[in-house]
Amino acid sequence: MAFENKFIQQRIEKAELLRKEGINPYSNDSQRNTTIEKYLNVNSDIEEKEDKRDENRHYTVSGRIKLFRIMGKASFIKIEDESGMLQIYVARDNLPEGFYNNIFKKNIEVGDIVEVSGYPFVTGKGELSLHANNVKLLTKAIAPLPEKFHGVTDKEIRYRKRYLDLIMNSEVRKTFQIRSRVISLTRRFFEDKGFLEVETPMMHPIAGGANAKPFVTHHNALGIDRYLRIAPELYLKRLIVGGFEAVFEINRNFRNEGMDATHNPEFTSIEFYWAYKTYKDLIEITKEYFQYLFEHLNLPVLLPYGDLEVNFENFQEIPLIKSLSTIGGVPEEIVHDKEKIIEFLSSQNITIKPGMNLGQLQGELFDEFVEEKLIDPTFITEYPVEISPLARRNDENPAITERFELFIAGREIANAFSELNDPLDQYERFKGQVDAKEAGDDEAHEMDEDFIDALSYGMAPTAGQGIGIDRLVMLLTNEHSIRDVLLFPAMKPLHSEEKNLEE
Repeated sequence: MAFENKFIQQRIEKAELLRKEGINPYSNDSQRNTTIEKYLNVNSDIEEKEDKRDENRHYTVSGRIKLFRIMGKASFIKIEDESGMLQIYVARDNLPEGFYNNIFKKNIEVGDIVEVSGYPFVTGKGELSLHANNVKLLTKAIAPLPEKFHGVTDKEIRYRKRYLDLIMNSEVRKTFQIRSRVISLTRRFFEDKGFLEVETPMMHPIAGGANAKPFVTHHNALGIDRYLRIAPELYLKRLIVGGFEAVFEINRNFRNEGMDATHNPEFTSIEFYWAYKTYKDLIEITKEYFQYLFEHLNLPVLLPYGDLEVNFENFQEIPLIKSLSTIGGVPEEIVHDKEKIIEFLSSQNITIKPGMNLGQLQGELFDEFVEEKLIDPTFITEYPVEISPLARRNDENPAITERFELFIAGREIANAFSELNDPLDQYERFKGQVDAKEAGDDEAHEMDEDFIDALSYGMAPTAGQGIGIDRLVMLLTNEHSIRDVLLFPAMKPLHSEEKNLEE
């Protein structure tokens, strides 16, 4: 903290002057009796009164000063709390003697948090305001707010100093209020469906549940390394083995991968598992879930997202292989031929990893030519078994799995499948993943012998799904960077932080 900054020094001096006057610049005895939003709603009838005021009504509100306009013997300030903004009329003759000139005008300023008592009235310009008869400083801000009243526009500052972003940009607070509601509604939806909310470990002995590179930490008491979880899947399925028939968990996952507009090293998801169901049942409950969210959030079914318009009454299903030609425009005759796919990708100047199998190459075609074209909600089904190590094979075509991913506005929102519950098949899939890891794939799944043991006791036919909460909130709030829906996104260290780490 640069206390030597001259503007901060000036504010520190003002705080000291207040103390000398017997005023605590950091008092803790607020008497607020209403929020700004409630004040504005309750007093909306003042305009109908003859003099447009009611001195018999008395309110005490609190908030941060966002605007300060001095006009000689009177001033207007605007204060803001979490619920809204309110204009305050502060006149010298309505305050204790000497307070207006010696305290209010000299030592209270934009950024300070104050408590104001008074009565409602409407100004000549028609704005419902509060006529103050008492002003009390609650918190002296020694760091000045940015000069631009419109808020912090530099995204780097917004993300690093989210508190400043929230102070200056009320729309940002609305985004995170919606995020909170989405999580709350998600929990209520699944509880109403009979699901049990559970908690599973954050530190795993084996990095499992998804193909991803983990973060590694060390457990001092046990003297062993642990992995921050990349997914809760294998623990949730252990609970299905144990006899629970519908479980869900809303929590964080951690993946040691790149950062971009849709990826953050830690992210929130819901995963749920449902015994005696298939992935087809999950398609239906997913449609119900979106309808539930839209109803409770009062969102239009034609939802704008950037330059796009997403129609949430137009859910579609299409197998992955079929989508390559019908949506991606990939020549139909090459999609089942490994060498032809490699040749085609090369002709498109797309570099691929060496040694990729047919299923992985088909997945590459999908990523390159189909994904971004999926605007309306689309369930892509029947994924190749090579890229679905935990999904159940299709009985009629063992080369594909009973799996879907849901794409909206060109981005993956959810992943689901009928779960693999054959312990021998699962063991062979894990062995294939181990071979891939030994060949250099650091995102391949590890062998989890305890999970194989669990499956050997018998897991009921089960369907499971994960939904990315962060990406879902991005979609619902029309945000295009995951950092805009995370209160404290991961950031590259500043030079000063790097220096402290080196020391």
